[in-house]
Amino acid sequence: MRDAVTTLTQRGQVSLPASIRKAMRLRPGQRLRWQQVSETECRLVIEEGRRAPGPLAVLGYARRLRPGSPPRPTAAWMKELRAGERR
Repeated sequence: MRDAVTTLTQRGQVSLPASIRKAMRLRPGQRLRWQQVSETECRLVIEEGRRAPGPLAVLGYARRLRPGSPPRPTAAWMKELRAGERR
């Protein structure tokens, strides 16, 4: 792989080149850890474990809001939510 050069912004931000992101299969939301190796060199480590939650992560979320209550159909939830709306 050829070297890729990026520029540090005034806010201390750096963009990873697309060729490196693709080769390492990096995705938005992944956590990266920087380790300083020397005064002029650092190592970038991809942290394993928790990644950004996908859209299916919210399934069952409403159940946690009201523990112990039986599941209700969507129509019942909508009726409760709309009870305070003005017409």
